[in-house]
Amino acid sequence: MRKLSLLTFAAVLCFVGLTSMAYASDPVHWGYEGDIGPDKWGDLSPDFAACSTGVEQSPVDIVADAPVNEADIQFNYQPSALTVVNNGHTIQANYDEGSSIVVDGTTYNLLQFHFHEHSENTIAGEPGAMEVHFVHRNDSGDLAVVGAMLNVGAESESLAPVWTNMPAEEGEPVAVDGATVSADDILPADRTYYRFNGSLTTPPCSEGVTWLVMTNPIEISEEQLASFQQIHSGNYRPVQPMNDREFFVSADMDTAPAEMEAEMEEEALDTEMEAEMTEAAPETASETPAALPQTGGENNSVMLSMLLGSTGLIIFLGGLKLRRRAVLVRKDS
Repeated sequence: MRKLSLLTFAAVLCFVGLTSMAYASDPVHWGYEGDIGPDKWGDLSPDFAACSTGVEQSPVDIVADAPVNEADIQFNYQPSALTVVNNGHTIQANYDEGSSIVVDGTTYNLLQFHFHEHSENTIAGEPGAMEVHFVHRNDSGDLAVVGAMLNVGAESESLAPVWTNMPAEEGEPVAVDGATVSADDILPADRTYYRFNGSLTTPPCSEGVTWLVMTNPIEISEEQLASFQQIHSGNYRPVQPMNDREFFVSADMDTAPAEMEAEMEEEALDTEMEAEMTEAAPETASETPAALPQTGGENNSVMLSMLLGSTGLIIFLGGLKLRRRAVLVRKDS
């Protein structure tokens, strides 16, 4: 009986251990509604804390007077074989290696692009029907996201390969035989953009993301919008406070180092001029003149300083007196 109890106890411990391991390995479930919605993300896991405590969160409302950047992002996009996945939160197309953007001289490699029904970022308070996010990462692990609004209009032929092959159910990535997609063709022709610092728009809401949102939208048809809505609808995070952030122009970052260098050169020049003036100036009276004996030299130095000072004052007053006489002579004449 005792032996049976020990075996039972051991079995219970084993079960508990396996259950704990299984629970620990399960990802935290999050979504867009109710107790697992955006306003609850920060409470679902310590790993999601930034979702509620972060100060540079995305998405944001891009104000009407936000500065517009010129089309200075270098896009090095190549067509990719189509691999599409329904991950339970969105439709995502994973991209082949070899495509990138260059921002501020740094290369970010394109990893994937995905969609949100009802745009996440808004412009002057107005959302787009959808938004596409092109996610990039540089060699240091930093992220840059190129965003673009999708508004209802003409059908997008460049998005047709993705729309035709969207999995209706959550599952593993599917490589579509013979299908390709071009990120370069999806983006608008005019690639001026807004820029700000932000975060991921899904848990864990990690900050330090460079956001580059196109000023011009992409058009999709009513049918394309409806097709996406049948699979995912309302998969967006509401806009977050800007706090102390600003929208800025990339050129400002480029000129900042040059301005700092110019200031440093100016300071160095001032220092050099001060040094030259110091070398050219006569020795101060506090220094012991060579002709004076060492003993009592300090007192003699003070007396000499007073004498020189008095002489200078007499010369100055004399100059003023001569100047006054000259003025009087001019008046008389």
